[in-house]
Amino acid sequence: MEKAKAYKIAVIVLSALVVMQALVIILLMVKPPARFPKPPPGPMVKAKIAIVIDDWGYHLTNMEIASQIKYPLTMSVLPNLAYSREAAEELHRMGFEIILHLPMEPREKYQLEKNTVMTSMTEGAIKRILDKDLAAVPYVKGVSNHMGSAATADTKTMQAVFKELKNRQLYFFDSFVHPKSICLDLAEKMGLRFAKRDIFLDNKEEYAYIAEQVHKLKMRAKLKGWAIGIGHDRSITLEILKELMLQLEKEGYKLVFLTELVYLVRDNK
Repeated sequence: MEKAKAYKIAVIVLSALVVMQALVIILLMVKPPARFPKPPPGPMVKAKIAIVIDDWGYHLTNMEIASQIKYPLTMSVLPNLAYSREAAEELHRMGFEIILHLPMEPREKYQLEKNTVMTSMTEGAIKRILDKDLAAVPYVKGVSNHMGSAATADTKTMQAVFKELKNRQLYFFDSFVHPKSICLDLAEKMGLRFAKRDIFLDNKEEYAYIAEQVHKLKMRAKLKGWAIGIGHDRSITLEILKELMLQLEKEGYKLVFLTELVYLVRDNK
């Protein structure tokens, strides 16, 4: 009797061991024997920042500095200059985003660029200028205003410009050189992709000033989730950005092309 009982216990134990062994084999077949460690999470993105560099086309002096910048920049190229096409092609080759920096009528009596869009022009004349300028500057994703304090406050002029940009599926970036600009409301009304400048970075060509403006841009981005700055094709501006963009990334800010922010029409108010 005792032997029979012991035999039953032994059978149960052996059966349990067989079942456990089978489960282990099944688990090993389903699950890889070793886990690859997950990469550490990257820094949280505090906000997005786009930086536009205006006035390319006068010369090629700063191409070497630009080639050393490994972060997204949107390069705004003037048309009808000696180096307009070459600048756009070279900057595009470096991986930067290209937009047309369209000369537009200012309120002040500045010397005007060739084929500046004037408020006195007809829609047809404005279209012809845009056709020519867009053909002269390759790889364009959008258009911004060069000067233009008078033009960007004139509904008739901007309707003509926006109509053509919408037909070509291009966005408009308002450099916002005057507070009476009607571009935001008109872009919203016409359904045009749009963005507006937050901070000018280099009104003074001084290291301390530009660094402080970049800090203001960062604070603006932190406040609303994104911000757009404008600098110019100057060696001091590019050298400082080469240094400070690295710091911005380390602090958790994501540097992006302007294209990534032009959809935020209502948020630009």
